[in-house]
Amino acid sequence: MPYFDVASSAPLHPVARQALQASLDEGWADPARLYREGRRARLLLDAAREAAADAVGCRPDELVFTSSGTRAVHSGTAGALAGRRRVGRHLIVSAVEHSSVLHSAEAHEADGGAVTEVAVDRGGAVDPAAYAAALREDTALACLQSANHEVGTEQPVARVAEVCRAAGVPLLVDAAQSLAWGRVDGDWSLLTGSAHKWGGPAGVGLLVVRKGVRFAAQGPVDERESGRAAGFENIPAVVAAAASLRAVRAEAAAEGARLRELTERIRARVPGLVPDVEVVGDPVRRLPHLVTFSCLYVDGETVLHELDRAGFSVSSGSSCTSSTLTPSHVLRAMGVVSEGNVRVSLPFGAEEADVERFLDVLPGVVRGVRETLGAPVAGGDGAAEAVTVDALGMACPLPVIELAKAIGRVRVGGTVTVLADDEVAAVDIPAWCWTQGQEYVGERPADHGVAYVVRRSS
Repeated sequence: MPYFDVASSAPLHPVARQALQASLDEGWADPARLYREGRRARLLLDAAREAAADAVGCRPDELVFTSSGTRAVHSGTAGALAGRRRVGRHLIVSAVEHSSVLHSAEAHEADGGAVTEVAVDRGGAVDPAAYAAALREDTALACLQSANHEVGTEQPVARVAEVCRAAGVPLLVDAAQSLAWGRVDGDWSLLTGSAHKWGGPAGVGLLVVRKGVRFAAQGPVDERESGRAAGFENIPAVVAAAASLRAVRAEAAAEGARLRELTERIRARVPGLVPDVEVVGDPVRRLPHLVTFSCLYVDGETVLHELDRAGFSVSSGSSCTSSTLTPSHVLRAMGVVSEGNVRVSLPFGAEEADVERFLDVLPGVVRGVRETLGAPVAGGDGAAEAVTVDALGMACPLPVIELAKAIGRVRVGGTVTVLADDEVAAVDIPAWCWTQGQEYVGERPADHGVAYVVRRSS
Protein backbone atom coordinates (compact mmCIF):
# COMPACT_ATOMS: atom_id res chain seq x y z
CA MET A 1 0.00 0.00 0.00
CA PRO A 2 1.67 3.26 -1.11
CA TYR A 3 2.27 5.57 1.84
CA PHE A 4 2.13 9.16 0.60
CA ASP A 5 2.13 11.09 3.90
CA VAL A 6 5.73 11.55 5.01
CA ALA A 7 4.99 15.21 5.77
CA SER A 8 3.13 13.83 8.79
CA SER A 9 5.65 11.16 9.68
CA ALA A 10 8.22 9.23 7.64
CA PRO A 11 8.77 5.48 7.96
CA LEU A 12 11.80 4.52 10.01
CA HIS A 13 14.84 4.67 7.73
CA PRO A 14 16.79 1.37 7.50
CA VAL A 15 19.90 3.13 8.80
CA ALA A 16 17.92 4.43 11.78
CA ARG A 17 16.69 0.93 12.52
CA GLN A 18 20.22 -0.47 12.41
CA ALA A 19 21.61 2.33 14.58
CA LEU A 20 18.78 1.98 17.08
CA GLN A 21 19.28 -1.75 17.47
CA ALA A 22 23.06 -1.46 17.72
CA SER A 23 22.98 1.32 20.32
CA LEU A 24 20.43 -0.43 22.56
CA ASP A 25 23.25 -2.58 23.89
CA GLU A 26 25.71 0.30 24.37
CA GLY A 27 23.64 3.40 25.08
CA TRP A 28 21.57 2.44 28.11
CA ALA A 29 23.86 3.84 30.83
CA ASP A 30 23.99 7.36 32.25
CA PRO A 31 26.31 9.43 30.00
CA ALA A 32 27.09 11.70 32.95
CA ARG A 33 28.86 8.89 34.84
CA LEU A 34 32.58 8.21 34.63
CA TYR A 35 32.58 4.43 34.69
CA ARG A 36 32.98 2.31 31.56
CA GLU A 37 29.30 2.00 30.64
CA GLY A 38 28.73 5.73 31.16
CA ARG A 39 31.72 6.62 29.00
CA ARG A 40 30.41 4.40 26.19
CA ALA A 41 27.03 6.10 26.39
CA ARG A 42 28.71 9.53 26.38
CA LEU A 43 30.69 8.65 23.25
CA LEU A 44 27.50 7.65 21.45
CA LEU A 45 25.72 10.83 22.53
CA ASP A 46 28.63 13.08 21.54
CA ALA A 47 29.00 11.38 18.15
CA ALA A 48 25.28 11.80 17.48
CA ARG A 49 25.44 15.47 18.43
CA GLU A 50 28.41 16.06 16.12
CA ALA A 51 26.67 14.30 13.23
CA ALA A 52 23.44 16.26 13.72
CA ALA A 53 25.32 19.56 14.08
CA ASP A 54 27.21 18.88 10.85
CA ALA A 55 23.92 18.23 9.05
CA VAL A 56 22.33 21.40 10.43
CA GLY A 57 25.42 23.57 9.99
CA CYS A 58 26.10 24.61 13.55
CA ARG A 59 28.55 23.90 16.38
CA PRO A 60 27.93 20.75 18.42
CA ASP A 61 27.70 22.79 21.62
CA GLU A 62 24.89 24.86 20.06
CA LEU A 63 22.64 21.82 19.57
CA VAL A 64 20.61 19.93 22.16
CA PHE A 65 18.26 17.00 21.77
CA THR A 66 14.70 17.34 23.02
CA SER A 67 11.80 14.93 23.51
CA SER A 68 10.07 16.07 20.28
CA GLY A 69 10.07 18.74 17.60
CA THR A 70 7.13 20.40 19.31
CA ARG A 71 9.04 20.54 22.59
CA ALA A 72 11.98 22.07 20.74
CA VAL A 73 9.72 24.82 19.37
CA HIS A 74 8.09 25.51 22.73
CA SER A 75 11.40 25.56 24.59
CA GLY A 76 13.17 27.60 21.93
CA THR A 77 10.43 30.21 21.70
CA ALA A 78 9.98 30.56 25.46
CA GLY A 79 13.73 30.67 26.12
CA ALA A 80 14.45 33.27 23.44
CA LEU A 81 11.56 35.48 24.56
CA ALA A 82 12.66 35.25 28.20
CA GLY A 83 16.27 35.96 27.30
CA ARG A 84 15.27 39.23 25.62
CA ARG A 85 12.55 40.27 28.06
CA ARG A 86 14.35 43.56 28.81
CA VAL A 87 14.10 44.49 25.11
CA GLY A 88 10.36 43.89 25.03
CA ARG A 89 7.66 41.26 24.68
CA HIS A 90 6.75 41.54 21.03
CA LEU A 91 6.78 38.35 18.93
CA ILE A 92 6.45 38.04 15.14
CA VAL A 93 5.17 34.88 13.44
CA SER A 94 3.90 34.09 9.97
CA ALA A 95 0.25 33.18 9.42
CA VAL A 96 1.18 29.71 8.15
CA GLU A 97 3.48 28.49 10.92
CA HIS A 98 3.08 25.00 12.34
CA SER A 99 0.60 24.78 15.20
CA SER A 100 3.47 24.35 17.68
CA VAL A 101 4.70 27.86 16.87
CA LEU A 102 1.20 29.34 16.90
CA HIS A 103 0.44 27.67 20.23
CA SER A 104 3.63 29.20 21.64
CA ALA A 105 2.46 32.58 20.36
CA GLU A 106 -0.96 32.10 21.97
CA ALA A 107 0.66 31.26 25.30
CA HIS A 108 2.91 34.30 25.03
CA GLU A 109 -0.06 36.55 24.28
CA ALA A 110 -2.07 35.06 27.16
CA ASP A 111 0.85 35.93 29.44
CA GLY A 112 0.67 39.59 28.41
CA GLY A 113 2.97 39.56 25.39
CA ALA A 114 2.20 41.06 21.99
CA VAL A 115 2.07 39.06 18.75
CA THR A 116 2.11 40.24 15.14
CA GLU A 117 1.07 37.74 12.48
CA VAL A 118 2.58 38.33 9.03
CA ALA A 119 0.32 37.49 6.08
CA VAL A 120 1.31 35.33 3.10
CA ASP A 121 0.56 35.51 -0.61
CA ARG A 122 -1.69 33.06 -2.46
CA GLY A 123 1.29 30.73 -2.90
CA GLY A 124 1.86 30.61 0.87
CA ALA A 125 5.06 32.69 1.02
CA VAL A 126 5.80 35.71 3.19
CA ASP A 127 7.24 38.95 1.89
CA PRO A 128 10.48 39.88 3.71
CA ALA A 129 9.35 43.51 3.54
CA ALA A 130 6.34 42.54 5.66
CA TYR A 131 8.65 41.19 8.36
CA ALA A 132 10.66 44.42 8.17
CA ALA A 133 7.45 46.41 8.60
CA ALA A 134 6.39 44.29 11.58
CA LEU A 135 9.62 44.86 13.49
CA ARG A 136 9.36 47.21 16.47
CA GLU A 137 11.71 48.54 19.12
CA ASP A 138 10.26 46.03 21.58
CA THR A 139 10.45 43.02 19.25
CA ALA A 140 12.10 40.18 21.15
CA LEU A 141 11.84 37.37 18.60
CA ALA A 142 10.68 36.53 15.08
CA CYS A 143 9.69 33.04 13.86
CA LEU A 144 9.53 31.69 10.32
CA GLN A 145 9.31 28.12 9.06
CA SER A 146 11.78 27.03 6.39
CA ALA A 147 9.06 25.32 4.34
CA ASN A 148 5.34 24.85 4.83
CA HIS A 149 4.08 21.54 6.14
CA GLU A 150 0.77 21.61 4.24
CA VAL A 151 1.59 23.00 0.79
CA GLY A 152 5.39 22.68 0.60
CA THR A 153 6.16 26.34 -0.13
CA GLU A 154 9.72 27.30 0.79
CA GLN A 155 10.04 30.56 2.69
CA PRO A 156 12.64 33.29 2.01
CA VAL A 157 14.43 32.56 5.27
CA ALA A 158 17.78 34.06 4.30
CA ARG A 159 16.22 37.40 3.35
CA VAL A 160 14.05 37.53 6.46
CA ALA A 161 17.05 36.62 8.61
CA GLU A 162 18.99 39.48 7.05
CA VAL A 163 16.17 41.92 7.86
CA CYS A 164 15.96 40.64 11.43
CA ARG A 165 19.72 40.64 11.93
CA ALA A 166 19.92 44.28 10.82
CA ALA A 167 17.36 45.14 13.50
CA GLY A 168 19.14 43.05 16.15
CA VAL A 169 16.25 40.61 16.42
CA PRO A 170 16.89 36.83 16.55
CA LEU A 171 15.04 34.62 14.07
CA LEU A 172 13.80 31.16 15.08
CA VAL A 173 13.36 28.77 12.14
CA ASP A 174 11.12 25.71 12.35
CA ALA A 175 12.97 23.45 9.90
CA ALA A 176 11.07 20.23 10.58
CA GLN A 177 9.90 19.78 6.98
CA SER A 178 13.10 20.76 5.19
CA LEU A 179 16.04 19.33 7.14
CA ALA A 180 15.96 16.08 5.17
CA TRP A 181 16.72 18.07 2.02
CA GLY A 182 19.54 20.31 3.21
CA ARG A 183 20.74 23.02 5.53
CA VAL A 184 18.69 26.15 6.08
CA ASP A 185 20.30 29.14 4.38
CA GLY A 186 20.72 32.47 6.08
CA ASP A 187 21.95 33.99 9.31
CA TRP A 188 19.25 32.55 11.54
CA SER A 189 19.61 32.51 15.32
CA LEU A 190 17.61 29.49 16.51
CA LEU A 191 16.44 26.36 14.69
CA THR A 192 14.25 23.38 15.52
CA GLY A 193 13.68 19.99 13.91
CA SER A 194 11.85 16.71 14.44
CA ALA A 195 13.44 13.32 13.77
CA HIS A 196 10.32 11.44 12.68
CA LYS A 197 9.97 13.84 9.72
CA TRP A 198 13.22 12.55 8.18
CA GLY A 199 12.97 8.85 9.02
CA GLY A 200 14.28 8.89 12.56
CA PRO A 201 12.33 7.58 15.56
CA ALA A 202 9.51 9.60 17.04
CA GLY A 203 10.26 11.29 20.36
CA VAL A 204 13.45 13.05 19.29
CA GLY A 205 13.71 16.71 18.39
CA LEU A 206 16.58 19.11 18.15
CA LEU A 207 17.03 22.71 19.23
CA VAL A 208 19.88 24.90 18.06
CA VAL A 209 20.71 28.18 19.80
CA ARG A 210 23.55 30.07 18.16
CA LYS A 211 26.35 31.45 20.32
CA GLY A 212 25.63 35.03 21.30
CA VAL A 213 21.85 34.64 21.30
CA ARG A 214 20.36 35.64 24.65
CA PHE A 215 18.47 32.62 25.95
CA ALA A 216 16.95 31.81 29.32
CA ALA A 217 15.60 28.29 29.60
CA GLN A 218 12.16 28.20 31.21
CA GLY A 219 10.89 25.75 33.80
CA PRO A 220 12.90 23.84 36.41
CA VAL A 221 16.61 23.81 35.57
CA ASP A 222 18.05 20.45 34.54
CA GLU A 223 21.75 19.66 34.36
CA ARG A 224 21.38 17.71 31.09
CA GLU A 225 21.55 19.08 27.54
CA SER A 226 23.01 22.42 28.65
CA GLY A 227 19.99 22.97 30.86
CA ARG A 228 17.75 23.37 27.81
CA ALA A 229 16.09 19.93 27.70
CA ALA A 230 15.14 18.21 30.92
CA GLY A 231 15.29 14.48 31.48
CA PHE A 232 17.48 11.48 30.84
CA GLU A 233 18.62 11.34 27.22
CA ASN A 234 17.15 8.56 25.08
CA ILE A 235 20.54 7.74 23.61
CA PRO A 236 19.53 4.90 21.25
CA ALA A 237 16.78 7.09 19.73
CA VAL A 238 19.14 10.09 19.49
CA VAL A 239 21.79 7.97 17.76
CA ALA A 240 19.19 6.64 15.32
CA ALA A 241 17.91 10.16 14.63
CA ALA A 242 21.38 11.50 13.82
CA ALA A 243 22.27 8.46 11.71
CA SER A 244 19.08 8.71 9.66
CA LEU A 245 19.54 12.45 9.09
CA ARG A 246 23.01 11.85 7.74
CA ALA A 247 21.71 8.97 5.58
CA VAL A 248 18.85 10.89 3.98
CA ARG A 249 21.15 13.82 3.29
CA ALA A 250 23.44 11.51 1.33
CA GLU A 251 20.45 10.57 -0.84
CA ALA A 252 18.79 14.00 -0.95
CA ALA A 253 20.17 15.37 -4.21
CA ALA A 254 19.31 12.34 -6.33
CA GLU A 255 16.00 11.59 -4.60
CA GLY A 256 15.00 15.26 -4.63
CA ALA A 257 15.37 15.45 -8.41
CA ARG A 258 13.47 12.21 -8.92
CA LEU A 259 10.61 13.03 -6.55
CA ARG A 260 10.31 16.56 -7.92
CA GLU A 261 9.61 15.07 -11.35
CA LEU A 262 6.89 12.87 -9.85
CA THR A 263 5.21 15.67 -7.92
CA GLU A 264 5.47 17.91 -10.97
CA ARG A 265 3.64 15.18 -12.89
CA ILE A 266 0.86 15.27 -10.30
CA ARG A 267 0.71 19.08 -10.40
CA ALA A 268 0.46 19.12 -14.18
CA ARG A 269 -1.96 16.24 -14.71
CA VAL A 270 -4.48 16.47 -11.88
CA PRO A 271 -6.22 19.64 -13.23
CA GLY A 272 -6.71 17.87 -16.56
CA LEU A 273 -7.95 14.65 -15.01
CA VAL A 274 -10.28 16.20 -12.42
CA PRO A 275 -12.41 19.27 -13.25
CA ASP A 276 -12.59 22.16 -10.78
CA VAL A 277 -9.30 21.50 -9.01
CA GLU A 278 -6.90 24.10 -7.64
CA VAL A 279 -3.28 23.07 -7.14
CA VAL A 280 -1.99 25.16 -4.25
CA GLY A 281 1.43 26.29 -3.05
CA ASP A 282 4.32 27.88 -4.91
CA PRO A 283 4.94 25.94 -8.15
CA VAL A 284 8.70 26.57 -8.10
CA ARG A 285 9.94 27.40 -4.59
CA ARG A 286 8.65 24.23 -2.96
CA LEU A 287 9.80 21.03 -1.33
CA PRO A 288 10.53 18.38 -3.98
CA HIS A 289 8.35 15.63 -2.54
CA LEU A 290 5.13 17.46 -1.64
CA VAL A 291 2.13 18.56 -3.71
CA THR A 292 -1.28 19.72 -2.53
CA PHE A 293 -4.53 20.30 -4.43
CA SER A 294 -8.13 21.05 -3.52
CA CYS A 295 -11.16 19.58 -5.30
CA LEU A 296 -14.35 21.60 -5.36
CA TYR A 297 -17.70 20.04 -4.46
CA VAL A 298 -16.36 17.09 -2.46
CA ASP A 299 -16.20 16.06 1.17
CA GLY A 300 -12.50 15.83 1.99
CA GLU A 301 -12.97 13.11 4.57
CA THR A 302 -14.80 10.90 2.11
CA VAL A 303 -12.14 11.44 -0.55
CA LEU A 304 -9.41 10.35 1.90
CA HIS A 305 -11.41 7.29 2.95
CA GLU A 306 -11.98 6.29 -0.68
CA LEU A 307 -8.30 6.76 -1.51
CA ASP A 308 -7.44 4.66 1.53
CA ARG A 309 -9.76 1.92 0.26
CA ALA A 310 -7.93 2.12 -3.08
CA GLY A 311 -4.63 1.62 -1.25
CA PHE A 312 -3.27 5.17 -0.88
CA SER A 313 -2.40 6.88 2.39
CA VAL A 314 -2.63 10.66 1.94
CA SER A 315 -3.44 13.60 4.17
CA SER A 316 -5.57 16.74 4.00
CA GLY A 317 -5.97 20.26 5.30
CA SER A 318 -9.71 20.13 4.67
CA SER A 319 -11.95 21.06 7.57
CA CYS A 320 -14.09 18.05 6.71
CA THR A 321 -11.28 15.79 7.96
CA SER A 322 -10.74 17.76 11.17
CA SER A 323 -12.27 16.94 14.54
CA THR A 324 -12.77 20.68 15.04
CA LEU A 325 -14.41 21.19 11.62
CA THR A 326 -12.44 24.40 11.20
CA PRO A 327 -10.55 25.08 7.97
CA SER A 328 -6.78 24.73 7.88
CA HIS A 329 -5.19 27.94 9.10
CA VAL A 330 -2.65 27.59 6.27
CA LEU A 331 -5.26 27.35 3.50
CA ARG A 332 -7.28 30.12 5.14
CA ALA A 333 -4.26 32.44 5.22
CA MET A 334 -3.53 31.69 1.56
CA GLY A 335 -7.12 32.35 0.53
CA VAL A 336 -7.39 29.07 -1.39
CA VAL A 337 -10.09 26.40 -1.49
CA SER A 338 -9.97 24.21 1.61
CA GLU A 339 -12.70 21.70 0.76
CA GLY A 340 -11.60 18.44 -0.81
CA ASN A 341 -7.98 19.17 0.01
CA VAL A 342 -5.47 16.39 -0.69
CA ARG A 343 -1.79 16.51 0.34
CA VAL A 344 0.56 14.02 -1.29
CA SER A 345 4.03 13.79 0.26
CA LEU A 346 6.17 11.09 -1.31
CA PRO A 347 8.68 9.04 0.70
CA PHE A 348 12.22 8.36 -0.39
CA GLY A 349 12.03 5.47 -2.85
CA ALA A 350 8.45 6.17 -3.97
CA GLU A 351 7.69 4.24 -7.14
CA GLU A 352 6.68 5.88 -10.41
CA ALA A 353 4.14 3.10 -10.96
CA ASP A 354 2.41 3.95 -7.68
CA VAL A 355 2.13 7.61 -8.68
CA GLU A 356 0.65 6.59 -12.03
CA ARG A 357 -1.87 4.35 -10.31
CA PHE A 358 -2.80 7.21 -7.97
CA LEU A 359 -3.49 9.40 -11.01
CA ASP A 360 -5.61 6.61 -12.49
CA VAL A 361 -7.66 6.16 -9.32
CA LEU A 362 -8.17 9.80 -8.31
CA PRO A 363 -10.65 10.92 -11.02
CA GLY A 364 -13.08 8.09 -10.25
CA VAL A 365 -12.88 8.75 -6.53
CA VAL A 366 -13.66 12.46 -6.90
CA ARG A 367 -16.39 11.82 -9.48
CA GLY A 368 -18.08 9.31 -7.17
CA VAL A 369 -18.07 11.67 -4.20
CA ARG A 370 -19.40 14.54 -6.31
CA GLU A 371 -22.26 12.40 -7.61
CA THR A 372 -23.19 11.43 -4.07
CA LEU A 373 -23.27 15.07 -2.95
CA GLY A 374 -25.13 16.31 -6.02
CA ALA A 375 -22.38 18.52 -7.40
CA PRO A 376 -23.56 21.09 -9.98
CA VAL A 377 -23.28 20.94 -13.74
CA ALA A 378 -21.38 23.91 -15.15
CA GLY A 379 -23.20 26.62 -17.06
CA GLY A 380 -26.68 28.09 -16.97
CA ASP A 381 -28.35 30.97 -18.77
CA GLY A 382 -30.52 32.46 -16.06
CA ALA A 383 -32.17 35.86 -16.15
CA ALA A 384 -32.80 36.58 -12.46
CA GLU A 385 -31.39 39.77 -10.97
CA ALA A 386 -30.74 38.25 -7.58
CA VAL A 387 -31.09 34.86 -5.89
CA THR A 388 -30.79 33.98 -2.21
CA VAL A 389 -29.64 30.51 -1.19
CA ASP A 390 -30.39 29.18 2.28
CA ALA A 391 -27.45 26.96 3.26
CA LEU A 392 -27.94 27.33 7.00
CA GLY A 393 -27.12 24.14 8.85
CA MET A 394 -25.11 22.77 5.93
CA ALA A 395 -21.49 21.76 6.39
CA CYS A 396 -18.73 21.91 3.83
CA PRO A 397 -18.85 21.51 0.88
CA LEU A 398 -22.65 21.92 0.59
CA PRO A 399 -22.81 25.76 0.81
CA VAL A 400 -20.41 26.03 -2.13
CA ILE A 401 -22.35 23.38 -4.07
CA GLU A 402 -25.57 25.35 -3.55
CA LEU A 403 -23.80 28.54 -4.68
CA ALA A 404 -22.53 26.83 -7.82
CA LYS A 405 -26.04 25.60 -8.64
CA ALA A 406 -27.53 29.05 -8.12
CA ILE A 407 -25.00 31.10 -10.12
CA GLY A 408 -26.46 29.82 -13.39
CA ARG A 409 -29.91 31.14 -12.42
CA VAL A 410 -28.86 34.81 -12.44
CA ARG A 411 -27.84 36.98 -15.37
CA VAL A 412 -24.30 38.22 -15.82
CA GLY A 413 -24.08 41.11 -13.36
CA GLY A 414 -26.69 39.54 -11.08
CA THR A 415 -25.96 38.42 -7.54
CA VAL A 416 -26.28 35.29 -5.46
CA THR A 417 -26.49 35.64 -1.68
CA VAL A 418 -25.60 32.55 0.31
CA LEU A 419 -26.81 32.32 3.90
CA ALA A 420 -24.46 30.01 5.79
CA ASP A 421 -23.41 29.34 9.37
CA ASP A 422 -20.50 27.02 8.56
CA GLU A 423 -17.20 28.72 9.37
CA VAL A 424 -15.59 27.16 6.30
CA ALA A 425 -17.85 29.19 4.00
CA ALA A 426 -15.84 32.31 4.87
CA VAL A 427 -12.84 30.64 3.26
CA ASP A 428 -14.31 28.57 0.46
CA ILE A 429 -16.86 30.96 -1.05
CA PRO A 430 -14.25 33.69 -1.83
CA ALA A 431 -11.86 30.96 -3.00
CA TRP A 432 -14.57 29.49 -5.25
CA CYS A 433 -15.07 32.92 -6.81
CA TRP A 434 -11.34 33.12 -7.54
CA THR A 435 -11.23 29.72 -9.24
CA GLN A 436 -14.49 30.23 -11.20
CA GLY A 437 -13.87 33.81 -12.36
CA GLN A 438 -16.79 35.27 -10.40
CA GLU A 439 -16.74 38.40 -8.23
CA TYR A 440 -16.84 38.07 -4.48
CA VAL A 441 -18.71 41.16 -3.28
CA GLY A 442 -18.36 40.57 0.44
CA GLU A 443 -20.17 39.37 3.53
CA ARG A 444 -22.49 40.83 6.14
CA PRO A 445 -24.15 39.58 9.30
CA ALA A 446 -27.54 37.92 8.83
CA ASP A 447 -30.32 37.03 11.25
CA HIS A 448 -28.78 33.58 11.37
CA GLY A 449 -25.21 33.04 10.27
CA VAL A 450 -23.58 35.20 7.58
CA ALA A 451 -24.72 36.42 4.16
CA TYR A 452 -22.07 35.95 1.45
CA VAL A 453 -22.69 37.94 -1.75
CA VAL A 454 -21.33 36.87 -5.13
CA ARG A 455 -21.79 38.70 -8.44
CA ARG A 456 -21.84 36.68 -11.66
CA SER A 457 -19.06 37.91 -13.95
CA SER A 458 -19.18 35.30 -16.68
